[in-house]
Amino acid sequence: MRVERLSFDARGGLLAKAPTSIDPQFIIYFGPREMLATGETFSQLRTAFPEAILLGCTTGGQIHDHDGVDDNVAALAMHFEKTKLHIASEAIRSMADSRSCGRSIGKQLLAADLSAVFVLSDGLNVNGNELIAGITELTGDSIPLTGGLAGDGAEFKETLVGADCIPKTRTVAAIGFYGDAVRIGHGCAGGWDVFGPWRRITRSIGNILYELDGEPALNLYERYLGDEAKGLPGTGLLFPLQIHDPNHPDHLIVRTILAVDPHDRSLTFAGDVPQGWAAQLMRGNFNHLSAGAAEAARQAAVSVRDGHAESGVALLVSCIGRRLLMGQRISDELESVAAVLGDQFSRIGFYSYGEISPHAVSGFCELHNQTMTITTISEAA
Repeated sequence: MRVERLSFDARGGLLAKAPTSIDPQFIIYFGPREMLATGETFSQLRTAFPEAILLGCTTGGQIHDHDGVDDNVAALAMHFEKTKLHIASEAIRSMADSRSCGRSIGKQLLAADLSAVFVLSDGLNVNGNELIAGITELTGDSIPLTGGLAGDGAEFKETLVGADCIPKTRTVAAIGFYGDAVRIGHGCAGGWDVFGPWRRITRSIGNILYELDGEPALNLYERYLGDEAKGLPGTGLLFPLQIHDPNHPDHLIVRTILAVDPHDRSLTFAGDVPQGWAAQLMRGNFNHLSAGAAEAARQAAVSVRDGHAESGVALLVSCIGRRLLMGQRISDELESVAAVLGDQFSRIGFYSYGEISPHAVSGFCELHNQTMTITTISEAA
């Protein structure tokens, strides 16, 4: 496997027509909505690399090695020696179509030699849990599924995904990796601190939370957040919700707010918040968040090295909430990842509205929020 980074100017224009040393089969790219929406970035990539698969999305910030950047495009070109690739995409009309959309993606990618799937999804019109359930219904739980929900900074207005086309809204796209030469590692960890008592989710439907301990959910957030509640849903990124099934207390999942309904006092999250589950508020600690990122890197490194591959690409999908909280210190978590993976893995990624990765405890793929997830891709020698 050979890898080369692509460079762009301040307006998102491709600086070099082609990498000098590889003939890329796959290019992944991330950028701000204002740049990707024009189609100029895609057009330049397509002109320069007419045979390559192009997959990209808008973000809450791009990850480029040690840095988190807002105002430029990040892209990486890959050439595989022994691995086949196939791209799939599907339009999605509403959250209610999430599972059927996932089934369509899974059906398009399914083959006997499918080894892994990386998915990029619209970040505002999809129920991530249902999307994952639809894909895995076709591919099965043994095929690693990773990826993330596209972002739009802290605006929450529109997210775009492109699968061999100009990035569009209400789109889900995924790439499948085929054959026994590809090595996929994955890691997922958070690092947030909990505060306040555990509460019971007494009323919810899917990803809409109505009541905690019999009280309107928005009331609780307003009480705990004080003046910051006026900035919801944006400020809610700094105060995620940790949930778990009471029958499986060690299986913790984090959820973040996508929308607020002041009329019925409900909160809409990026993934399901099942009724009857326990919930607890969380807040960030810089050192703990960086340690969580390092733990995700360790998990990904161990799983890929067990497959006898020592170098390749690391796709980092971290939550926009982590970036907003850490600000200029966001480089801390990126440097923590670099310290674990070293220079053998070329690092690229984005800040998302939701992260997709197998759970560190159960091993089953789930939607996460406020985590750092890492997918390592390499080929056996």
